[in-house]
Amino acid sequence: MIRKLRIRLILITMTAVLLVLIILMGGINIFNYQKVVSESDDILQFLMESGGTFSIFGQPDMLPRDGFDPDMSMPEVPSMMPSEDESFPSMPSPRDSGSPFGRGRMSSPELAYETRYFSVLLSKDAEVLRTDIDRISAVSESTANEYAVSAFGTKKTSGFIGDYRFLLGKPDEMGNRLIVFQDCGASLSNFRSFRNISIFVSVICLLLVGVLVFFASGHIVRPVAESYEKQKRFITDAGHEIKTPLAIISADTDVMEMELSEENEWLSDIKLQTKRLSDLTQDLILLSKMEENSTVLDMKDLDLSALTKAQTGSFQAISTASGKTITSNIEDNIHIQGDKKSIDSLLSIVLDNAVKYCPEGGSIDVRVSRSKRGALIEVTNDTKETISQEECKNMFERFFRTDASRNSTTGGHGIGLSIAKAIVEKYKGRIAAASNAEKKLTISITL
Repeated sequence: MIRKLRIRLILITMTAVLLVLIILMGGINIFNYQKVVSESDDILQFLMESGGTFSIFGQPDMLPRDGFDPDMSMPEVPSMMPSEDESFPSMPSPRDSGSPFGRGRMSSPELAYETRYFSVLLSKDAEVLRTDIDRISAVSESTANEYAVSAFGTKKTSGFIGDYRFLLGKPDEMGNRLIVFQDCGASLSNFRSFRNISIFVSVICLLLVGVLVFFASGHIVRPVAESYEKQKRFITDAGHEIKTPLAIISADTDVMEMELSEENEWLSDIKLQTKRLSDLTQDLILLSKMEENSTVLDMKDLDLSALTKAQTGSFQAISTASGKTITSNIEDNIHIQGDKKSIDSLLSIVLDNAVKYCPEGGSIDVRVSRSKRGALIEVTNDTKETISQEECKNMFERFFRTDASRNSTTGGHGIGLSIAKAIVEKYKGRIAAASNAEKKLTISITL
């Protein structure tokens, strides 16, 4: 139980940290990607409005197209200085797209020199009319045309082809459309680098938190473990202390019964309640022992098929006397490694539970078969009422009962299935209750 509690604490903590990291790092990376896209779309929109090129101070694009040649004569550039009657012209400002990321590079005077782009003019039939690759060296004219046709075929107004962001313009009066591409390789490379680093850092943080929680969890659950051990020790010690006075009460009752030489309902009731309390004490001691890690079972090769047949046969007379029928379908020669005493107790508890809570005229079905993990035991019995899935989950809790009437009409202490669960867990097996059909209960045990 304590081990499961510790594992659950570690899993919950690790899951919470993982979710926080996913939200935090995921949000930052999404923000960065959207910033790259937003800035690129602003630049492409400006290029589209300028006919696919940058204009500086209202003049045509004067950037060198094929690299700088010191021997090349520079074109005559109009004087930038204003006359006495003129004011200095300002750089045309691109429109703000309303992006939450702000203007970014759009306000930089170096924008025209930093941006690598190309444009292609297509007809309405996707035929190339004009290609401008003067502002990029990594793309040939044929590649630019291929990218343009691909972008046109996507039926999207914007998107990515490789590391190139494109914007598809509106058709003019002739139906021709301009497609402008921008090289976003540097921005996307920075985004990918940050993404990979953030994933690496998140994994390292998760591992470090896991190590810290692993060691801290031992200190966290220690008070619970100590309390649980004290509780089990108290049950065992109290059980042994109670056994002696119960034995004395039972012996004194027998003596008084002999002296009276006739049946007395009060003495009979004392004997009945003494026996019930004695059985409860024995069950609590057995449950406490099964839950102790120090308890070692005498593991031997057991014929589970034979043991189940013997236990089923011992309940035949009881079920017949109460108007119930037991049927069995048990495969032969199913062997397991186990302790005979504990397996007999397990089978007895499950069969006794089925007989007790099966209504008069009902049936009990016992099946034993091979499974992937070893052996599968299934005990199905009719019930007076339909049992909910929530009740099936809680059925193995101590003193749990589906209703109050069950206790008064059937007896028992409500810890039989708790003992069965403790025995199964000793074998690293599984036990479960299910009510798949109306008014039927199935206890499934995998060993």
